[in-house]
This record gives sequence, C-alpha cells and structure tokens, in this order.
Amino acid sequence: MTDQAVDTDGVRLSQDPAADSGFLGRTRELKELRADIERAGLDTLSGRKAPRARVLLIAGRPGSGRTALAEELAARVADDYPDGVLRARLSEPDGTRVPVERVARDLLTELDRTAPPGAEEDDLTEALRSALADRRVLLLLDAVADAEQVDALLPDTPDCLAVAVAEGPLTGIADVRPCTLGGLDTKSAVELLSRHTGSVRITVDPRAAEQLVELCQAQPAALTLAGGWLAARPQAAVADLAKHVHAESDEGSALGRVFRLVYASLPSTAARMLRLLSLAPAGLVDPHTASALAGCSVSGARTTLDDFVGLGLLRAVDSPLPEYEVPGCLHGRLSALARKHDRPAELQLARARMLERTVRLLQSCRAVTETDSPQAREKLLATPRDLRFPHPRAAADWLRARRPALLAAARLAVADGELDTLARRLMSQLVRAMVAHFGTRAAAPDLYGVHRLVLDVAERRELPREKAAALLNLADLDARTGRTAEALVRYRAALDAGREANDPYATGRAMESVGGAHLELGDYDRAADWFGRALAQRLARDERADAARIYGRLATAHTYAGRYGEAVRSWRAALAGYRKAGDVAAHARALSELARVQEYAGRPEESLRTCREAVDWARRAEDVRLQAALHLRLADTLDRLGDPTAAGLERGAAERMLREDPADACEIRSASSED
Repeated sequence: MTDQAVDTDGVRLSQDPAADSGFLGRTRELKELRADIERAGLDTLSGRKAPRARVLLIAGRPGSGRTALAEELAARVADDYPDGVLRARLSEPDGTRVPVERVARDLLTELDRTAPPGAEEDDLTEALRSALADRRVLLLLDAVADAEQVDALLPDTPDCLAVAVAEGPLTGIADVRPCTLGGLDTKSAVELLSRHTGSVRITVDPRAAEQLVELCQAQPAALTLAGGWLAARPQAAVADLAKHVHAESDEGSALGRVFRLVYASLPSTAARMLRLLSLAPAGLVDPHTASALAGCSVSGARTTLDDFVGLGLLRAVDSPLPEYEVPGCLHGRLSALARKHDRPAELQLARARMLERTVRLLQSCRAVTETDSPQAREKLLATPRDLRFPHPRAAADWLRARRPALLAAARLAVADGELDTLARRLMSQLVRAMVAHFGTRAAAPDLYGVHRLVLDVAERRELPREKAAALLNLADLDARTGRTAEALVRYRAALDAGREANDPYATGRAMESVGGAHLELGDYDRAADWFGRALAQRLARDERADAARIYGRLATAHTYAGRYGEAVRSWRAALAGYRKAGDVAAHARALSELARVQEYAGRPEESLRTCREAVDWARRAEDVRLQAALHLRLADTLDRLGDPTAAGLERGAAERMLREDPADACEIRSASSED
C-alpha cells in the first residue's frame, strides 16, 4: 500500500479491472469519491452540460497510500469506462516536472494514435483530446506537479473521468473537491502489519500492535517498512519494534523515523547500494543497474534487491524482466543519505559505471542482430556472458521493457554536464539499438528526443561536427513527417555547422538536403541551384556514385520546372555515372525516368526506344516490378502512337509478371494511369 509509481516515464492501457488486490481500509474515502463522480457540478446547476471530464483529486503526502487508493477506485469503476484506464506519472521520482508533451505523446501511443516527431505541446494535447472525444476512459494522473499539467491533458468530454493524485490542492481546476488522506483506520493498519508478520505475533500482543500503528501514524508506507523489519526478524516481538521506534528522535515524520530504523539495520554494503539506487534513472532499477552502481556482481545485486523488496524498501515492477522501483516517498531520503555519506567524486564514479554498463548492454543489444557478420559474431562472443543476449527477440524485449529508464538515463547524463563523453556514447548506441530492433519509422519519436539531447551537448561543448550530425538527423525526421519548412531551417543550420567543422560530408549532405526541401516546397529554381552546388562538391571530390544520384535529383527539379532539355542532359549524366559504377538497378531506374521526361517533352518515339532499353536493364537487375511498370508505360505510349496490337502485347507481359502479386499490380496500374 505504499505509493505505486506507475510507468515512471510512460503510460499503460489496461482493459480489465484489477483483480482483488487485498486493498485495506479507505471505505469512507472510496464512498466519497464515487459519489463525487455523479455530483452535480457548477455547469449542471446553471443548466449547461459539463464541457470537460470531471476531475477527482486524491491529495496526500508521499507514503499515504494515495496512489493505491486511486488504483482501487479505478478498479471499482472500470466497468463504467469500457475503453480502459490510461495511466501516466507527471513527476519524476526526484520531483522534477514531466513535460506535458512527453506525457501526451505516450498516451497517444497507448491509444494507437501517432503524432509527428517534434510536434509541439499544443498539437499533441489537441491530438489527445481528439482521440478521447469518442471514448469513455478513466485517466489516472499520478504525482501531479501542478494544475497546468492536468488542464492540458483533460479530455473535452464529460464521458471521461480524470483521477489526479497530488500532494496538495490543484488551484486553477474548477469544481474540484480534494479527498485528503490521513492514516488508515486502526483495524486496517493492524491487518496491514499482520500481512508481513503473520497473525500470531499480532494476536499475542494486540496492544503493542496498536501502539506501533500509532507510532507509525497509521501511514501505509511506514507500516510496510515496519512489517518488513519484523518479517526479517521472526524472533522479534512487535513490542520490541515499538520500543525502537519510540526511542527514535521525534524529528521528522513517522515514515522518516521507521525508515531510519530500517536503514540502520542494514549491513554497510547493502546500505551503500540502497543509497546509490537514488541515482537510478526514473527510479527504475534492474540487477545490472544496481551492480554497476555498487560495483558488485549481477547475481549479488539481484539477491540484495530482492531483500530490499522484502523490507519494503523497493517495489517489484510488473515486467518480463527482473525490475524494481524506488518508492517515491523514499527517493528524497535516499538522495539525502547519498549526499551525506558518499563524496561527490564517489557518486560521479557510480554514475559513470552505470552509464558505461548501459552503453555496453546497448552495444550487445544491437550486435545480436548482426550475426551475419563474422566480425560482429566475434565481438559478441568476446562480450562477458552477463552482458549477452541469447537471441534478437530477448534483446528487443529488454530494450522495450527498459525504454523508460534508458531514455531517462540519456536525459540525466546530458543534464549532468560532467559526463558528456559517456552521454554521447550512450545516445549513439541507444539510437543504433532502436533502429536495429524497431526501425527508424517506429522509433522516430524517441529518436527525435535523443537527437535533441545530442544537439544540446554539441552546442554546450562547441562541437560543430556533432552539431551538424544532430541537425541533419532532426531535419530528416522533420522532412519525413511533412514538416518541410522546419526541416529546411535545420538543414541550413547543419550546413553552417558543417562548414565550421570543415566536414565535407556534412556540408555536401546538407546542401543536397536543402535542395530536397526546396523541391518539396515547390521552389524548383532554388532546388536546382542547391543540387548544383552539392553536385559541384561531389565532382570536385571525385565521388562519382553520389554525383550520379544528385544528377538525378537535379533532373527531377528541371522536370518539375518544365525545363525538359536540361532534365534530359542531367539524366544522361546520371546514366553515365551509374554505368561507370556498375550499378545496374540504378541504371534501369534512370532510363525509366529519362523515358518519362522524353514523353513529357513530346518525343514519344525517343521515349519508346529509351523505355525498351530500360526494360532490358531492369531484366538484368531482376527488378520484376520495374519491368512490369515499364511494359505498362510502353503500352500507353504505343496506344498514343496508334499501335493497339503492340500495346496489348505489352500489357499482357505486365499482367503475367504481376499475376503473383495483386497488390503490386493495383499500385503500378494506378501509377501508370497518373502518368
């Protein structure tokens, strides 16, 4: 019944109400909250329909069981919200406010709605409200930092319900009556103790149990720690613990007094590990994280973490991996102990070990997908057994389960400012692993955030080469999602950074990309100008394969501008480059495009000859799809030249090629009709 932090950096969608969780007490609070759902609000009293979802506020200090109460309420009213329960945590374990845009994006992902990488907060929250407009969901917002967060995420429909969990009132949200939590009733508090100690020790000395409850102020987190202390000492009486708690200083809360007692009972090595867990990203710990922080074996870390769960110091996370969470009510106390007992250099070293371990795990996670390469296999076999994944699926499962912690690790490493080298390595490996397992498109929102972090480090450290790379990656993601104007600004900034770094690759790619952005925006003259600049650089460096590709892009710009003669010359230059490079497939595609331009230019006989040559090259490239498309284009040209018999033969050839793939056939016919 301690605070249950739910998906620290994300959300979870569940369709089924929770099974009986053994929830204790809070009968009055639950009754009031359920009544508050149906209570007539100010809008109803004035004759208007409520414009937005009702907000219920559960207020209480960390450790009061506020999240457990919210979860119990959600389970009891779940049938009234058939589209499920959406959960999000709005503060990090250290109290840092989670940006609304990150929460909104995660909620949209759980609703199977996509939003462009880099979309602003207003766009994301509007998309979320639109997605919830025709649904009946319960939105559980845990660890709310301020009213603005709730207001931005609140559905614009009275059919939804929002349950906010916060430490105090949410000034600014209209018509909200807080349900403020104190301690449990004595009967429930004693029963909570007995779940840890067994009923015998409670039965033989019920007065001592009640005294312990009073000393713990009936706070669930304090009682859980007390129960864990007793469970670890089967011979100790409840009265013994009550005496120890009573002897503790009166300073601080009941939770603080019990925690000090439990912490003082730990061996020094375990106490040190517990303190260092405050450095775990997003408060999420696995055996590797604990092992790296404390400098011990992975198996030893796993045993100690399980011991902490038994003592109520950690909570096991519902995950396919062994994973644990530092309760929010203890995070600040552990941070304070770490600052008190460990020197800053020791804490920084622990952070560095943790980041280095994460980098190595990400390297292994990616390497397991590259087993076709002998070098990759050899490198994988040289990796310590504890860091290896048995197969790609296990690596993907690990990456998916640890995603919140990995992204939080990147953010914390960048914010630290003293570990930029490790931060850059971590982000590089994180990007590679995500692309290897999920693909660029699926991972794009996360990649966008990581590239922005890379840009932050590059600007802080004045690293123009890294700055150019980050800007190019961000601009590419913008361009793929239709944010062409934003992409153009970033491509130009990347060009400036590439020139500053004297990096020919970055400058060449940036110039070509600026041209591509102008092409997408319909400014064909500027597109041709920038493609020409990129082409001149490639030719000066004798990069013939890249030059051939840019000749093709230049030809496309000329074609759109109606300059068919220049387009034909550019395509012929591209053909020469592909022929010299021996790129048969690219040669076939270039011939196909040249034939299209000749057709546009009103030279159907030339187009016919070029198209037949393209068919021959497509056959050599074994590109059946291109062959079929070319046969259909030949048929259209022959029809225009007045030869229906030959046109029919060409169409027949295309149909035979596409008979085994109806989807391709439909798409190619559609493209042919557009031509």
